Amino acid sequence: MSQIHKHTIPANIADRCLINPQQYEAMYQQSINVPDTFWGEQGKILDWIKPYQKVKNTSFAPGNVSIKWYEDGTLNLAANCLDRHLQENGDRTAIIWEGDDASQSKHISYKELHRDVCRFANTLLELGIKKGDVVAIYMPMVPEAAV
Repeated sequence: MSQIHKHTIPANIADRCLINPQQYEAMYQQSINVPDTFWGEQGKILDWIKPYQKVKNTSFAPGNVSIKWYEDGTLNLAANCLDRHLQENGDRTAIIWEGDDASQSKHISYKELHRDVCRFANTLLELGIKKGDVVAIYMPMVPEAAV
């Protein structure tokens, strides 16, 4: 039989949390009881090129399991993960990289990451890579792998 261990969260950490346990439980219950409403609200957090009209399209039929989220909407991953954070949080850390040796680490700000992503995207364009092309890059676990 498994045991449940609960750990008290130190106040200095709990004070910085975005939600408290009661808010989490309310959100969880909404996600279970009215998932279309819950995920519709969550989808509004993102910046859409073409907003979605349908939150989810699911089928659990035998031999035809299909789960599609926001399928009629269009997103730009880079805009949501990087660009929209530049103005207010450009100097904040976006990525913390740590090497195999824990003494090797690097903090990369949103501005630095944006600069590197743009530089890499332009390099791909100069090489003739276009939208829809498939590119594979094999690299070790170095900070640049996130770009």
